[in-house]
Amino acid sequence: MTRVITVGTVRIGGKNPIALIAGPCVIESEASTLESAERLKRITGDLGVPFIFKSSYDKANRSSARSYRGPGLSEGLKVLARIKRELGLPILSDVHRFEEIAPAAEVLDVIQIPAFLSRQTDLLIAVAKTGRVVNVKKGQFLAPWDVKNAVEKVTSAGNENILLTERGVSFGYNNLVVDMRSLPIMRSYGYPVVFDATHAVQMPGGAGTASSGDRQYVPHLTRAAAAVGIDGLFMEVHACPDKALCDGPNMLSLDSLPDLLRQVQAIERAVKE
Repeated sequence: MTRVITVGTVRIGGKNPIALIAGPCVIESEASTLESAERLKRITGDLGVPFIFKSSYDKANRSSARSYRGPGLSEGLKVLARIKRELGLPILSDVHRFEEIAPAAEVLDVIQIPAFLSRQTDLLIAVAKTGRVVNVKKGQFLAPWDVKNAVEKVTSAGNENILLTERGVSFGYNNLVVDMRSLPIMRSYGYPVVFDATHAVQMPGGAGTASSGDRQYVPHLTRAAAAVGIDGLFMEVHACPDKALCDGPNMLSLDSLPDLLRQVQAIERAVKE
């Protein structure tokens, strides 16, 4: 049995239902981000799915220096704070630098460690010291048992509020695969495990100056992970992925989300029975 982690009104782990962490990859505008959050709140509310909103104020790990990164720390946190205040949603976003941690912790309920930074000891410890829930994205270069080291770094700072997220592992150049064995292995460390269904189909740098991806496989991997057993589902979604400013090829359309969530709920019921 995994530890139960509380994020606002959402409880992740134990016998609680699969929670959804979702939102656009990056804040494109205040209006569009608020609209996405409102729509996601309606969808998850109608289905009874526990929900945490996510979006990034700065995507530092871009393929090209010319890639859109977001509005930046100050303006981005204002947008996320408004969503939290007006919609009553818990918020997740990622930090890349030490100077971001303190202001981010004032707004975010969950601070995410990006996959590329999951081995950065000092960053993990500094984030852990905020007392916020820490979501560690397993690096594309890590084995599932390597995640135990990240857990120990966070707990060394006295923080037991940890989520562990699988997002695939590098397989040759510009490709990722998901070893579903990683989910029970990571779960065995006692903390809730989240499956990132959209980054799992990403092709990092696959378009030369940008990442590409195979969003058609998002539903397949999502259903597989739900069958194996997960505590949370991470998905980047967009009203029109083909027009998204970041990670469009691997983002899921908001229109297709309700049906997929119903399938996840059906699989979860079958597994628990």
